[in-house]
Amino acid sequence: MTKTKSRILTALALTTALTAPALIAPMFTAPAAIAGQTTMPVQDFSDLAAKVTPAVVNVAVTMKAGADDGDETRMSDSQQKQMEEFMKRFAERFGQPMQPGRPDGKGRPQSKDKAQAVGTGFIIDAKGVIVTNYHVVSKADSITVTMADGTKLPAKLMGGDEKTDLAVLKVESDKPLPYVSFGDAGKVRVGQPVMAVGNPFGLGGTVTTGIVSARGRDIQSGPFDDYIQTDAAINRGNSGGPLFDMDGNVIGINTAIYSPTGGSIGLGFAIPSSLAQPVVAELKDSGRVERGLLGVQIQPVSKEIAESLSLKSEKGALVAVVQPDSAALAAGVQSGDVIVSVDGKKVDGIKELTRSISAVKPGTSVKLGVWRDGKEMTLTAKVGGQKDDAIVKASADGKDGAAKPAPLSYGVSLAPLSPEARKKLGLDGDVKGVVVATVEPGSPADDQGLKAGDVLQQVGKDAVDSPKMAAEKLKEAKTTGKPVLMKVFREGMTRFVAISPRAA
Repeated sequence: MTKTKSRILTALALTTALTAPALIAPMFTAPAAIAGQTTMPVQDFSDLAAKVTPAVVNVAVTMKAGADDGDETRMSDSQQKQMEEFMKRFAERFGQPMQPGRPDGKGRPQSKDKAQAVGTGFIIDAKGVIVTNYHVVSKADSITVTMADGTKLPAKLMGGDEKTDLAVLKVESDKPLPYVSFGDAGKVRVGQPVMAVGNPFGLGGTVTTGIVSARGRDIQSGPFDDYIQTDAAINRGNSGGPLFDMDGNVIGINTAIYSPTGGSIGLGFAIPSSLAQPVVAELKDSGRVERGLLGVQIQPVSKEIAESLSLKSEKGALVAVVQPDSAALAAGVQSGDVIVSVDGKKVDGIKELTRSISAVKPGTSVKLGVWRDGKEMTLTAKVGGQKDDAIVKASADGKDGAAKPAPLSYGVSLAPLSPEARKKLGLDGDVKGVVVATVEPGSPADDQGLKAGDVLQQVGKDAVDSPKMAAEKLKEAKTTGKPVLMKVFREGMTRFVAISPRAA
């Protein structure tokens, strides 16, 4: 399972749910009539459940948990620890113990080199095409699907997409299989009743009901977050299961929950069918999803960054790095540009830019609206197919400082990027700049997330290669009355921050 999809937190946990949200009545069940009061009707979901549950399947995954060749070889202590940690994460995701020696479906003890987990899926055509979550099956050695009537069928993984957490399976049957169809998630309204069918905790087909609690939820799992939120009970084992509307159409694929315990507390999230359908179609056809690639590292435009660049709003995506041999480089995109539109469509933030470019077929040209040097320009891009040194205070007066920040200080101390510093920080010779040696707690730099060990590469539009030069540029930036834009390198990634000096 991928790290990005492992979301069990300590307090308010985001747990990958192997459950599907359920359909809830629009009205609550009323208590018995009191003093002549009439009871509120309770919505009956029995006909809907009977109609759709035959197409919902349990997905059982067996994966290798030991040596690749299956031999009874002993792993080293480090390998054993890595395997135990991996199995722990797997169990947290699927809610299933993965202990050697547990019986398999035939009553035999499971090999200590095998691990098992379960999820949910649903059939979308009579020939046996099944949709589930990518994280359910991505590491599978073998997959078995169990139908509602108990029939077990081996399944083949046709393709998967980690970014949207979707996968497509195929089973062979000598007779047409029951199936369900996708609905239009664009018509889903907050408050409407929905029903989920899934395999919570490996118990088998289970129906739950609820309402659509919200739309367009971003749970920080990736650039394609656009979840339907529901209060239908979703638990581990339901991942990959369908969320139905009252007509029996699949409007979402249940994939995650917020939970402090791992159980449902009424905060479940489903991938909307509008996002899932084109991905599923590509996975059926080619086994993978082809997305456009611009070749940039981007970050949000903060209020301070917008002010430093004379932008009227905080919308757009700031280019931190332009990758070599990329579509962006060929188009003339520069580090520090803000991409504000794609083919005339406004870009509100990094998610909108990511989705817009991803939707473009590789080889297609797009018009990029770019903010640079206080004005907007248009570029055309043909989208492609991811220490112990002397410390100097960077204060506003430009002098090599002492221990405390000088008046109007940014709150950082800088050191040369010497060979010793490179070795200590694991930096190669291509990384240029000065090292952030210390960051004063509560300072402007601290407020913007700078840390000791960061490499300051640029102040404003100027590259810096010494603490003295950086201090001089910071002094110049102070006179503008605006936050100063700094380009910072950390752990292989580059980003911009805009920092205002602090008055003494």
